[in-house]
Amino acid sequence: MTRNVAPRRPANGKQERADRTRAMVIEETVRCVLEEGFGAASAKHITERAGVTWGVVQYHFGDRENLLMAVVDEGFAQLQACLGELQPRLGADVGRQRTALVINAVADAFLSPTSVAALEILIATRTGRTDAQQRHLAELFSTLTRLGRYVAEGLDPAHADAVGNLIWTTLMGAMVARMTVSEPIDVGRELRALTDVVTAYIDQQLRA
Repeated sequence: MTRNVAPRRPANGKQERADRTRAMVIEETVRCVLEEGFGAASAKHITERAGVTWGVVQYHFGDRENLLMAVVDEGFAQLQACLGELQPRLGADVGRQRTALVINAVADAFLSPTSVAALEILIATRTGRTDAQQRHLAELFSTLTRLGRYVAEGLDPAHADAVGNLIWTTLMGAMVARMTVSEPIDVGRELRALTDVVTAYIDQQLRA
């Protein structure tokens, strides 16, 4: 998937309105992908759902590919913001409390509609993925893996990284479930089980 630079948005008093329009089109694209699947997210259908002309989409994004990548960018931005806010909060918590904080906070970001739609877009466009998109993924997974070192404080890096890997791979599975099942999925029980497993693993390693 090629990616061109989207046209610049207006720099005058209409900026706020332009930003609202842009955000609305992204939100409607997210809903389209989640409700009807990636295949339904054609340029024509997105504009019909959003109630705008194709010219408006072109003005803000350039083309359909840039619009879809704007969804991916928004999903990653939300995830990175969540992870950035989470790390300073970990110092006061220990043990299961710290593990639960990390898992639940990351799950909220991972399972947001925008993040799930972003993953579906990345899966559907994987054969044409750009270097920038690959860097997005690499940076995200690196950050999630490092979170394991916060959760598993006191363990050696290999075991701590294993904790981070377990957390994000489990949440990836939950994201795929959200993509493939039309009914709302409550993953609270699974998150509690993951918290129990991670806590028990850390305790076992610390005693070893």
